[in-house]
Amino acid sequence: MKLAIIDVETTGGSAKRERIIEFAVIVYDGFKIVDEFESLVNPERNIPPYITHMTGISNEMVADAPRFYEIARKIIEITQDCIFVAHNVRFDYSFVAEEYYNLGFTYSRKQLCTIKLFKKFFPGLNSYGLGNLIRHFNINVDSRHRAMADVKATFDIMKMGMEQPQSETILKTILNESIRDTKYPPAVKYDLIENLPEKTGVYYFYDEYDQVIYIGKSINIRKRIKQHFQKVNIKSTSLYNLTHKIDFELTGSELVACIKEAEEIKHIRPDLNKALKKGRISLYDCF
Repeated sequence: MKLAIIDVETTGGSAKRERIIEFAVIVYDGFKIVDEFESLVNPERNIPPYITHMTGISNEMVADAPRFYEIARKIIEITQDCIFVAHNVRFDYSFVAEEYYNLGFTYSRKQLCTIKLFKKFFPGLNSYGLGNLIRHFNINVDSRHRAMADVKATFDIMKMGMEQPQSETILKTILNESIRDTKYPPAVKYDLIENLPEKTGVYYFYDEYDQVIYIGKSINIRKRIKQHFQKVNIKSTSLYNLTHKIDFELTGSELVACIKEAEEIKHIRPDLNKALKKGRISLYDCF
């Protein structure tokens, strides 16, 4: 099991609106560091003054830095078969995933949050913010809020934790909890969803009686199915509780997928396709 310990610096707090300005990763195989990479990133927009004040990264520093698409392949390669590890992993992971989404790709890795991990390794501390942990353990950090400096600090604290009794058991428990936090249906294996194709087609959700309960279409089947379980609404809750199997059929084109979805819904009439059950569909609904 390899861990890719990652930190990003950004132009702000929203992955949907802001961009990465620095990326760093250390890859750890459980015994030693096997790879590392860091780079400033040109966000193709202005860096706010408060971000420059906090990180020390200015517009001048990133002017000649690579755009994200120029380091995207490197990040894919270095994190391949790794668990994505970060302090407050949802923040860092959401920015990386959004950068790939903007390029037309899906970035998917299992995730591990070191905040949760360190709470188990070092119970009873007043705060588990990275700055407070650095001060508590008296770790020497040259440049706080620079990506590689924060990665190395996180890694140093993790190594201390791995020296604790039962550390391997704790690590496996937190990892399993992190996977469950993605809220995939309990009856569906995690690997089944992660191995779905990133291609165009029609997909089907089945209940425990092997009855189709929902039909959908997408140009990226895996991404769309995962989105169903990330939302908080009645349909998503129903899919989470009722789904026991997921299947799909590739169509090769969005138009064919749209036509097939409409035909299948009219023929099978799944309970959760309420918006389409009465035949209110045209080709204009496809795009």
